[in-house]
Order: sequence, then C-alpha cells, then structure tokens
Amino acid sequence: AALIASPFAAVAANWTLDKSHAHITFSVSHLGFSDTQGAFREFDADITFDPENIDATEVSVTIDAASVDTFWEARDAHIRRADMLNVEAHPTITFVSTSVEQTGDNTAVVTGDMTLLGETREVTFDAVLNNLGPNPFNPEKTIAGFTLNGEIDRTEFGMGFGAPAIGTVIPVTINIEMSPAG
Repeated sequence: AALIASPFAAVAANWTLDKSHAHITFSVSHLGFSDTQGAFREFDADITFDPENIDATEVSVTIDAASVDTFWEARDAHIRRADMLNVEAHPTITFVSTSVEQTGDNTAVVTGDMTLLGETREVTFDAVLNNLGPNPFNPEKTIAGFTLNGEIDRTEFGMGFGAPAIGTVIPVTINIEMSPAG
C-alpha cells in the first residue's frame, strides 16, 4: 500500500510493536579485518501512526543497554562495562522522534533525539514500508512492517574506547512489525 497523505486523513492512533518480529541490529568494524554483528535483545516502543498522514507519526524507543548481544559472551561483558555502554550508570538507550517526513510512496526519513551514555544527539533513519495490509493468517488484523537504516557515531556520545581501530560509525538496522493497538 502506498503511503499517500490525504486531506481527509484519520487521526493518528497507537500501534503495538510485535516483539516477536522486531529486531535492532548493528555492525562494528573490528580493526578493519571484519565486521562484528550485534543486536539488542530487549527493547520496547510507543508508536503513534496514521498510514494516511505519515508526517504525524511519533515514535519513542527504549532499549535495555545490558541486552546487547554480539554472540560472544566475553565481548558482551566488556561492552557492558564503564568504558563502553556503562550499563550500570546508563541502563537504557532512548530514541524519541522529533519529525517524520514522507519522501516517497513507501519511504520516509525519521529524525529524533537519541540518548546514549547520558548524551543526547540528533540522528536520522531512512525508513521503508515493507508492507501494510491484513495479516494473511488473520485478515481482521492489520500489520505494518518497516525497515529503518541509519548510522550512529559512537564517539559523539562519548564512547571512544578503541577508536578508530574499533569502528566509530556504526550502521544500525531496525526491522519492525506493528498493528493497531486494541
């Protein structure tokens, strides 16, 4: 379905994140030899969405910083320490959208404030609507699926450990499915 703004748009409503089909993943260059893949296993989102008025979308995401998983426990333990995510002092990473601008029939730019290690910086994500329509297994339920891509420079948030040998600009991909709340 195309994302087309309409002068008769409905009011934006709350949508619920389907956590079983939602992922926040990232990649970090390791010494220029390889990329280490990782994910955050625990996060939640408050989403206000109107498919007929994309610019009215509002998103607030809270990530449990200690849920970082790079598929190597010793590395994950280090990432949680004070010289990296410092999860004891900063247990959450947050993102709060400040604007959503539709850029095409199924694309938008999501801009917002990310807070990491107590520092807040503006970041942007390019969003693509993968599909919007009835659930094939339950046609009474509507699903919207999105993929968002962006980059975060960890040093802008004060995370300088190993820079630049360990990548500083981190590509982030977010895949979500959501349905109207209720």
